[in-house]
Amino acid sequence: METVLQILPERISEWIRKLPVKMLEDLEEVRLRISRPVEVSTRGMPHFLPYIFTKSDEELFISKLAKHSFYTLDEELKKGYITIEGGHRIGLAGKVILENGSVRAIRHLASFNIRIAREKIGAAEKYLPYIFKNRWKNTMIIGPPQTGKTTLLRDVARLVSSGFEDNEIPALKAGIVDERSEIAGCLNGVPQLQFGPRIDVLDACPKAEGMMMMIRSMSPDVLIVDEIGREEDRFAIMEAVNAGITLIMTTHGSNLDEVRKRPLLNQILEEQVFERFIELSRCNGPGTVTSIKGVDGELLTSEKRIHPYD
Repeated sequence: METVLQILPERISEWIRKLPVKMLEDLEEVRLRISRPVEVSTRGMPHFLPYIFTKSDEELFISKLAKHSFYTLDEELKKGYITIEGGHRIGLAGKVILENGSVRAIRHLASFNIRIAREKIGAAEKYLPYIFKNRWKNTMIIGPPQTGKTTLLRDVARLVSSGFEDNEIPALKAGIVDERSEIAGCLNGVPQLQFGPRIDVLDACPKAEGMMMMIRSMSPDVLIVDEIGREEDRFAIMEAVNAGITLIMTTHGSNLDEVRKRPLLNQILEEQVFERFIELSRCNGPGTVTSIKGVDGELLTSEKRIHPYD
């Protein structure tokens, strides 16, 4: 949280620091909208601070983000979000500038959504019996936005890179392709979050291109990628599989059946590349694992095992 508090205007940081400790621990989003109260979200519930976000606050906030050079944000503004140290992502809304029908930039920014990245060491350990048996299984983590997919993926990467002595799991070479700088939270290319000694990260690199670069240059045992779903992702996934590399990835969807309805992902599933599917929801808070399924969609968990990993 300290990284987020430092980039916020001081008056807003002061109000957030006054929140109850439990609310701070569960904080998921901070939304800033010009001429509206500052909104914070905990476990999906909105709370409004007694403070109106002003135009001068917006100018100060942008200045901090750009480190007093607006030019440095130009590339990020095309994407609609900015990732800061620690893996926190700031979504942007305002006047969209088009060029040849494509988004060139967002100007006159009026809304910001700061999504708080959480690092939960040990989040993946209870699922090791399902995703590691003599080797890591090709695994797809499925869930809607803000269900904890990246948090779980991040801890799996830690386990791959550091190993797990209790279960006699060896430390392997883990390659992270971190297109949105969310998984590893890199600063100048160096991961700021906790990983083992055998981690290599391609930061801010397109997924498909990054996967191919990792395969060619870093010889990973396991590839870690967030939010697959495009045609180029499918090609890179098949290249990795044919190279004998294990894949652990996330994708958007409520469940496996919904993912199958997406033509590109269904092509991958028909190849039976993935051996495990972990389905997440928010029914008991972020990180609620509703089921773990096998290669044919068979249920591998019983309901009594279902609980949030936090």
